[in-house]
Amino acid sequence: IEHVLVHYRWVIVCLFLLPASFLFDIYMTLRAWLIFKLNSAPQQHDARVKNVQEQVRNFKLGGSKMCTSRPGWATVSIRLGKYKKNMKKININLMDILEVDTERKVVRLEPLVTMGQVTSLLLPLGWTLPIVPELDDLTVGGLIMGTGIETSSHKYGLMQHVCESYELVLPDGSLTKCSKCTFAIIVFSISRTENPDLFYSVPWSYGTLGFLVAAEIRIVPSKPFVRIKYQPAHSAGELVDIFTKESKKTKENDFVEALAYSDEEGVVMTGNFCDIYEAGKLNRIGRWYKPWFFKHVETKLKSNESSVEYIPLRDYYHRHTRSIFWELQDIIPFGNNPLFRLLVGWLMPPKISLLKLTQGETVKRLYEEHHVVQDIMVPMKNLTKCLQVFDQEIKLYPLWLCPFYLPKDPGMLAPPSEEMYVDVGAYGEPRAPDFNNVKTIRRIEKATKDFNGYQMLYADSYMTREEFREMFDHTLYDKVRKSLPMCEEAMPEIYDKVH
Repeated sequence: IEHVLVHYRWVIVCLFLLPASFLFDIYMTLRAWLIFKLNSAPQQHDARVKNVQEQVRNFKLGGSKMCTSRPGWATVSIRLGKYKKNMKKININLMDILEVDTERKVVRLEPLVTMGQVTSLLLPLGWTLPIVPELDDLTVGGLIMGTGIETSSHKYGLMQHVCESYELVLPDGSLTKCSKCTFAIIVFSISRTENPDLFYSVPWSYGTLGFLVAAEIRIVPSKPFVRIKYQPAHSAGELVDIFTKESKKTKENDFVEALAYSDEEGVVMTGNFCDIYEAGKLNRIGRWYKPWFFKHVETKLKSNESSVEYIPLRDYYHRHTRSIFWELQDIIPFGNNPLFRLLVGWLMPPKISLLKLTQGETVKRLYEEHHVVQDIMVPMKNLTKCLQVFDQEIKLYPLWLCPFYLPKDPGMLAPPSEEMYVDVGAYGEPRAPDFNNVKTIRRIEKATKDFNGYQMLYADSYMTREEFREMFDHTLYDKVRKSLPMCEEAMPEIYDKVH
């Protein structure tokens, strides 16, 4: 039965989940376009926020705490939030883009707005977010309360570093707006200014300080195409050297990433906005019949020389969506076959939420025991050692390498100094012979701490509470929790939600 469920799961995916995902995407696209065109979202937003406030005010203290009602299967994270079973669930139906202000260069968004919605609306207007995480279904709230990173992060940092303000419903039901400069609490039209501590505490807080109801994020001018330069590397040292050098070129490169295909081979990609493309070098990788992007990049290893091509901007932003990075090759082994792409590629990808919803206990257990989804963020100077640890512990390729600048801002991430970091992402079935999901991840967590790094918390975390507090700076977070009304009594701590 396990063999059939694992190796023939593609039957269920192809016959049922792909059509369902396609229809759902059509519905959400039409809904987002219609609501924004009718300008009804801002008018409805206030009423929806008041509904959230009413739910929170009706919460009765008595042992349980509050969380959102969004089910675990509906998120992109593979972890199912078991903590929700014993908590008061607050329904937050906030999924619209509220305003695009090109004069202030900000966009105001509700927390369940997806990156697919954002690029569909902003790019035709000639604007974009400084950081656009590549999977369509990633939400604004998840990228703020958790973390968001992309190939422009070597210039801008993480998603939290391009946010201008947050609006939250606090545990006592009051509505709060906080920013880098001011902190305003609005209750029954009474407002006062406060300090920005809450603003810096929201990122990585995982909804434990209040319920995010809107955010303002910076926007920057965009161009229709990205010029991509592929640089193959045929040794670990060459890969790290090229990647490090290109990551430091924050003025020259708009985008930087690398894919490591083994412990000795990889491809470094740098990109730049552009208005036009060279004849014969345009690659519309977003078309349904095109090869999966990571497979396309792998062909560059056959050459010892760099090459250049041009990609439409939206195709570039969502280049890993159709194959869910490389996760889909384990679910639909023939998914990159040219005939399959030509005939069925327009239905790809299946929604991650539907994949999770239809897993069943056996597949879920097999994923927990024989599957890895981890992102480790370490200083760039420790990249070589980090790659060695990943090769030794899980031996899983490709690995995703994404650089990001980490400033010394207050909050959960407190680096010794401002410096360039790198996110190492591992997604798939490990090939290490002695892999054990708990013991292996525990060793990777220890190595991450030794490297002065951080573990992304959307995936499995086995740290003790003490180890978790050593990795993440809780100083400001604890202070804010104590200062916010009813927070400690009504909201769980981060560790209780991610462990």
